Amino acid sequence: MTDDPTTALRATRLGRRFRGGWALRDCDFALPAGRITALVGPNGAGKSTLFHLATGLLRPTSGELRVFGAEPGTPAARDRTAFLAQDKPLYPRFTVDDTLRFGRELNSDWDQASAERIVRAGNISLDARVGALSQGQATRVALALAFGKRPDLLLLDEPLADLDPLVRIEAMGLVMAEVADRGTTVVMSSHVLSELENACDHVLLLKHGAVRLDGDAQRLCDSHLRITGLADPATDDGLPPDVDRAGVVEATLTGRQVHALLRHSDWSPGAPWIVENPSLEDLLLAYLRSDSTPGTSSTSAEAAA
Repeated sequence: MTDDPTTALRATRLGRRFRGGWALRDCDFALPAGRITALVGPNGAGKSTLFHLATGLLRPTSGELRVFGAEPGTPAARDRTAFLAQDKPLYPRFTVDDTLRFGRELNSDWDQASAERIVRAGNISLDARVGALSQGQATRVALALAFGKRPDLLLLDEPLADLDPLVRIEAMGLVMAEVADRGTTVVMSSHVLSELENACDHVLLLKHGAVRLDGDAQRLCDSHLRITGLADPATDDGLPPDVDRAGVVEATLTGRQVHALLRHSDWSPGAPWIVENPSLEDLLLAYLRSDSTPGTSSTSAEAAA
Protein backbone atom coordinates (compact mmCIF):
# COMPACT_ATOMS: atom_id res chain seq x y z
CA MET A 1 0.00 0.00 0.00
CA THR A 2 1.32 3.45 -0.93
CA ASP A 3 1.84 6.32 1.47
CA ASP A 4 -1.38 8.25 2.15
CA PRO A 5 -0.37 11.68 3.51
CA THR A 6 -3.92 12.54 4.61
CA THR A 7 -4.49 9.44 6.77
CA ALA A 8 -2.22 8.62 9.69
CA LEU A 9 -3.82 5.36 10.83
CA ARG A 10 -6.19 3.25 8.73
CA ALA A 11 -7.86 -0.02 9.74
CA THR A 12 -9.64 -2.36 7.35
CA ARG A 13 -11.70 -5.12 8.99
CA LEU A 14 -9.04 -5.17 11.70
CA GLY A 15 -9.28 -7.92 14.29
CA ARG A 16 -7.14 -9.28 17.09
CA ARG A 17 -8.05 -12.40 19.00
CA PHE A 18 -6.53 -13.68 22.23
CA ARG A 19 -7.16 -16.93 24.04
CA GLY A 20 -10.09 -15.37 25.92
CA GLY A 21 -11.79 -14.01 22.79
CA TRP A 22 -11.71 -11.08 20.39
CA ALA A 23 -10.19 -7.84 21.72
CA LEU A 24 -10.94 -6.11 18.40
CA ARG A 25 -13.09 -7.39 15.56
CA ASP A 26 -14.03 -6.06 12.11
CA CYS A 27 -12.82 -2.54 12.86
CA ASP A 28 -12.81 0.01 10.05
CA PHE A 29 -11.60 3.56 10.58
CA ALA A 30 -9.34 6.25 9.12
CA LEU A 31 -7.69 8.71 11.50
CA PRO A 32 -6.67 11.93 9.71
CA ALA A 33 -3.10 13.19 9.70
CA GLY A 34 -2.30 16.39 11.57
CA ARG A 35 -5.20 15.98 14.00
CA ILE A 36 -5.49 15.03 17.67
CA THR A 37 -7.71 11.98 18.04
CA ALA A 38 -9.34 10.97 21.31
CA LEU A 39 -9.34 7.19 21.66
CA VAL A 40 -12.17 6.43 24.06
CA GLY A 41 -13.70 3.29 25.50
CA PRO A 42 -14.33 1.41 28.73
CA ASN A 43 -11.71 -0.92 30.19
CA GLY A 44 -11.36 -3.94 27.94
CA ALA A 45 -12.65 -2.13 24.85
CA GLY A 46 -9.44 -2.81 22.90
CA LYS A 47 -7.66 0.54 23.19
CA SER A 48 -4.29 -0.81 24.38
CA THR A 49 -4.55 -3.65 21.87
CA LEU A 50 -4.97 -1.08 19.11
CA PHE A 51 -1.89 0.82 20.27
CA HIS A 52 0.15 -2.38 20.34
CA LEU A 53 -1.02 -3.24 16.84
CA ALA A 54 -0.12 0.25 15.62
CA THR A 55 3.43 -0.05 16.97
CA GLY A 56 3.96 -3.58 15.64
CA LEU A 57 4.15 -5.11 19.12
CA LEU A 58 1.17 -7.27 18.11
CA ARG A 59 0.08 -8.65 14.77
CA PRO A 60 -3.54 -8.64 13.57
CA THR A 61 -5.49 -11.88 13.61
CA SER A 62 -7.56 -10.59 10.69
CA GLY A 63 -7.71 -7.54 8.47
CA GLU A 64 -4.97 -4.93 8.34
CA LEU A 65 -3.71 -1.73 9.93
CA ARG A 66 -1.53 0.85 8.18
CA VAL A 67 0.55 3.76 9.50
CA PHE A 68 0.82 6.37 6.76
CA GLY A 69 0.34 3.50 4.32
CA ALA A 70 3.05 1.29 5.84
CA GLU A 71 2.73 -1.91 7.83
CA PRO A 72 3.28 -1.35 11.57
CA GLY A 73 6.64 -2.59 12.82
CA THR A 74 8.41 -2.04 9.50
CA PRO A 75 11.14 0.62 9.32
CA ALA A 76 8.87 2.89 7.27
CA ALA A 77 6.24 2.92 10.03
CA ARG A 78 8.53 2.59 13.06
CA ASP A 79 10.64 5.62 12.12
CA ARG A 80 7.52 7.81 12.03
CA THR A 81 5.87 6.57 15.23
CA ALA A 82 6.45 7.24 18.93
CA PHE A 83 4.52 5.40 21.66
CA LEU A 84 4.19 6.36 25.31
CA ALA A 85 2.32 4.01 27.62
CA GLN A 86 1.05 4.58 31.14
CA ASP A 87 3.92 2.70 32.79
CA LYS A 88 6.54 4.85 30.99
CA PRO A 89 9.32 2.21 31.00
CA LEU A 90 12.42 4.24 31.83
CA TYR A 91 15.62 2.81 33.26
CA PRO A 92 15.73 4.01 36.90
CA ARG A 93 19.53 3.70 37.22
CA PHE A 94 20.16 5.88 34.15
CA THR A 95 20.68 9.59 34.52
CA VAL A 96 18.45 11.85 32.46
CA ASP A 97 21.43 12.53 30.20
CA ASP A 98 21.99 8.77 29.76
CA THR A 99 18.31 8.40 28.84
CA LEU A 100 18.45 11.09 26.17
CA ARG A 101 21.70 9.65 24.81
CA PHE A 102 19.96 6.27 24.60
CA GLY A 103 17.22 7.88 22.52
CA ARG A 104 19.81 9.53 20.28
CA GLU A 105 21.59 6.24 19.63
CA LEU A 106 18.35 4.49 18.64
CA ASN A 107 16.94 7.20 16.37
CA SER A 108 18.74 8.55 13.33
CA ASP A 109 16.64 11.72 13.15
CA TRP A 110 17.00 12.56 16.84
CA ASP A 111 16.37 16.15 17.97
CA GLN A 112 18.67 16.56 20.99
CA ALA A 113 17.99 20.27 21.37
CA SER A 114 14.23 19.76 21.66
CA ALA A 115 14.59 16.85 24.06
CA GLU A 116 16.88 18.84 26.35
CA ARG A 117 14.60 21.89 26.13
CA ILE A 118 11.62 19.85 27.32
CA VAL A 119 13.65 18.46 30.22
CA ARG A 120 15.18 21.78 31.29
CA ALA A 121 11.78 23.51 31.14
CA GLY A 122 10.78 21.23 34.02
CA ASN A 123 13.85 22.26 36.06
CA ILE A 124 15.24 18.74 35.80
CA SER A 125 19.00 18.29 35.96
CA LEU A 126 20.52 16.14 33.21
CA ASP A 127 22.64 14.52 35.94
CA ALA A 128 19.60 13.42 37.98
CA ARG A 129 18.87 9.69 38.29
CA VAL A 130 15.60 8.70 36.66
CA GLY A 131 14.71 6.59 39.69
CA ALA A 132 14.91 9.68 41.92
CA LEU A 133 12.48 11.75 39.83
CA SER A 134 8.90 12.48 40.79
CA GLN A 135 6.12 11.00 38.64
CA GLY A 136 5.61 14.33 36.92
CA GLN A 137 9.33 14.69 36.19
CA ALA A 138 9.55 11.12 34.87
CA THR A 139 6.60 11.85 32.58
CA ARG A 140 8.39 14.93 31.25
CA VAL A 141 11.51 12.87 30.51
CA ALA A 142 9.39 10.24 28.75
CA LEU A 143 7.75 12.97 26.66
CA ALA A 144 11.20 14.37 25.84
CA LEU A 145 12.14 10.93 24.50
CA ALA A 146 8.96 10.77 22.45
CA PHE A 147 9.29 14.24 20.92
CA GLY A 148 13.05 13.91 20.47
CA LYS A 149 12.30 11.19 17.93
CA ARG A 150 10.48 13.76 15.73
CA PRO A 151 7.49 11.46 15.22
CA ASP A 152 4.80 12.07 12.65
CA LEU A 153 2.46 9.94 14.78
CA LEU A 154 2.44 10.09 18.58
CA LEU A 155 0.48 7.38 20.42
CA LEU A 156 -0.35 8.18 24.06
CA ASP A 157 -1.88 5.34 26.08
CA GLU A 158 -2.94 7.17 29.27
CA PRO A 159 0.59 8.37 30.13
CA LEU A 160 -0.82 11.05 32.45
CA ALA A 161 -3.10 8.74 34.45
CA ASP A 162 -0.83 8.55 37.52
CA LEU A 163 -0.29 12.31 37.85
CA ASP A 164 -2.00 14.69 40.25
CA PRO A 165 -4.34 17.26 38.60
CA LEU A 166 -1.93 20.20 38.53
CA VAL A 167 0.97 18.17 37.10
CA ARG A 168 -1.44 16.57 34.65
CA ILE A 169 -2.49 19.99 33.36
CA GLU A 170 1.16 20.99 32.99
CA ALA A 171 2.01 17.80 31.10
CA MET A 172 -1.00 18.19 28.81
CA GLY A 173 0.03 21.78 28.10
CA LEU A 174 3.49 20.52 27.15
CA VAL A 175 2.01 17.97 24.74
CA MET A 176 -0.30 20.54 23.12
CA ALA A 177 2.51 23.08 22.70
CA GLU A 178 4.88 20.58 21.10
CA VAL A 179 2.17 19.19 18.81
CA ALA A 180 1.18 22.68 17.66
CA ASP A 181 4.78 23.53 16.79
CA ARG A 182 5.42 20.30 14.88
CA GLY A 183 2.04 19.44 13.33
CA THR A 184 2.31 15.96 14.86
CA THR A 185 -0.63 13.57 14.58
CA VAL A 186 -1.68 12.39 18.05
CA VAL A 187 -3.88 9.50 19.16
CA MET A 188 -4.57 9.93 22.87
CA SER A 189 -6.34 7.55 25.24
CA SER A 190 -7.72 8.86 28.52
CA HIS A 191 -10.60 8.21 30.91
CA VAL A 192 -10.76 11.94 31.72
CA LEU A 193 -13.28 12.98 29.09
CA SER A 194 -13.15 16.69 29.92
CA GLU A 195 -9.42 16.60 29.22
CA LEU A 196 -10.03 15.06 25.80
CA GLU A 197 -12.77 17.58 24.99
CA ASN A 198 -10.34 20.46 25.49
CA ALA A 199 -7.54 18.88 23.47
CA CYS A 200 -8.94 16.67 20.70
CA ASP A 201 -10.67 17.44 17.40
CA HIS A 202 -11.32 13.87 16.24
CA VAL A 203 -12.93 10.92 18.04
CA LEU A 204 -12.57 7.14 17.84
CA LEU A 205 -14.76 5.33 20.37
CA LEU A 206 -14.42 1.59 20.90
CA LYS A 207 -16.79 -0.65 22.81
CA HIS A 208 -16.91 -4.45 22.95
CA GLY A 209 -13.99 -4.48 20.50
CA ALA A 210 -15.94 -2.62 17.79
CA VAL A 211 -15.95 0.93 16.46
CA ARG A 212 -18.91 2.90 17.79
CA LEU A 213 -17.88 6.43 16.73
CA ASP A 214 -15.28 7.68 14.26
CA GLY A 215 -15.33 11.26 13.05
CA ASP A 216 -14.65 14.93 13.50
CA ALA A 217 -15.57 15.89 17.06
CA GLN A 218 -17.54 19.02 16.20
CA ARG A 219 -19.44 17.35 13.36
CA LEU A 220 -20.38 14.46 15.61
CA CYS A 221 -21.75 16.86 18.23
CA ASP A 222 -23.64 18.82 15.57
CA SER A 223 -25.21 15.61 14.24
CA HIS A 224 -26.78 14.73 17.61
CA LEU A 225 -29.53 16.33 19.69
CA ARG A 226 -29.88 16.29 23.45
CA ILE A 227 -33.53 16.72 24.42
CA THR A 228 -35.23 17.23 27.78
CA GLY A 229 -38.96 17.39 28.47
CA LEU A 230 -41.96 15.94 30.27
CA ALA A 231 -42.19 12.18 29.82
CA ASP A 232 -44.98 10.90 27.59
CA PRO A 233 -47.03 8.51 29.76
CA ALA A 234 -48.13 6.59 26.66
CA THR A 235 -44.62 5.25 25.88
CA ASP A 236 -42.29 3.03 27.90
CA ASP A 237 -39.26 5.26 27.41
CA GLY A 238 -41.11 8.55 27.94
CA LEU A 239 -40.27 9.84 24.46
CA PRO A 240 -42.99 11.03 22.08
CA PRO A 241 -44.28 8.24 19.79
CA ASP A 242 -43.10 10.04 16.64
CA VAL A 243 -39.41 9.85 17.66
CA ASP A 244 -37.52 7.29 15.56
CA ARG A 245 -36.27 4.77 18.14
CA ALA A 246 -33.49 3.62 15.80
CA GLY A 247 -31.87 7.01 16.30
CA VAL A 248 -32.05 7.00 20.10
CA VAL A 249 -28.60 6.56 21.60
CA GLU A 250 -29.78 6.87 25.19
CA ALA A 251 -33.01 7.78 26.99
CA THR A 252 -33.30 8.23 30.75
CA LEU A 253 -36.44 8.78 32.81
CA THR A 254 -35.97 10.94 35.92
CA GLY A 255 -39.23 11.37 37.74
CA ARG A 256 -41.59 13.00 35.25
CA GLN A 257 -38.80 14.15 32.94
CA VAL A 258 -37.04 12.31 30.14
CA HIS A 259 -33.55 13.09 28.92
CA ALA A 260 -32.40 11.61 25.60
CA LEU A 261 -29.63 11.76 23.03
CA LEU A 262 -30.79 11.39 19.43
CA ARG A 263 -28.61 10.61 16.43
CA HIS A 264 -28.99 12.75 13.26
CA SER A 265 -32.71 13.10 13.84
CA ASP A 266 -35.26 14.91 11.65
CA TRP A 267 -37.70 15.06 14.55
CA SER A 268 -39.11 18.55 15.21
CA PRO A 269 -40.10 18.88 18.86
CA GLY A 270 -42.83 21.12 20.15
CA ALA A 271 -42.36 24.09 22.46
CA PRO A 272 -42.15 22.21 25.81
CA TRP A 273 -38.93 20.45 24.80
CA ILE A 274 -35.45 21.76 25.51
CA VAL A 275 -33.28 20.90 22.52
CA GLU A 276 -29.53 21.47 22.15
CA ASN A 277 -26.45 19.90 20.66
CA PRO A 278 -24.49 17.88 23.23
CA SER A 279 -21.00 18.70 24.40
CA LEU A 280 -18.36 16.20 23.36
CA GLU A 281 -18.20 14.88 26.94
CA ASP A 282 -21.99 14.35 27.02
CA LEU A 283 -21.87 12.62 23.64
CA LEU A 284 -19.10 10.23 24.68
CA LEU A 285 -20.74 9.41 28.01
CA ALA A 286 -24.02 8.57 26.30
CA TYR A 287 -22.34 6.16 23.89
CA LEU A 288 -20.30 4.60 26.68
CA ARG A 289 -23.46 4.01 28.75
CA SER A 290 -25.57 2.81 25.84
CA ASP A 291 -26.29 -0.93 25.73
CA SER A 292 -27.44 -0.98 22.11
CA THR A 293 -25.34 -3.09 19.77
CA PRO A 294 -22.53 -1.58 17.68
CA GLY A 295 -24.29 -2.43 14.47
CA THR A 296 -27.33 -0.28 15.33
CA SER A 297 -25.62 2.59 17.11
CA SER A 298 -22.39 3.27 15.24
CA THR A 299 -22.06 6.54 13.40
CA SER A 300 -19.37 8.52 11.65
CA ALA A 301 -18.56 11.97 10.41
CA GLU A 302 -19.50 10.85 6.92
CA ALA A 303 -22.92 9.71 8.07
CA ALA A 304 -23.38 12.98 9.88
CA ALA A 305 -22.62 15.08 6.82
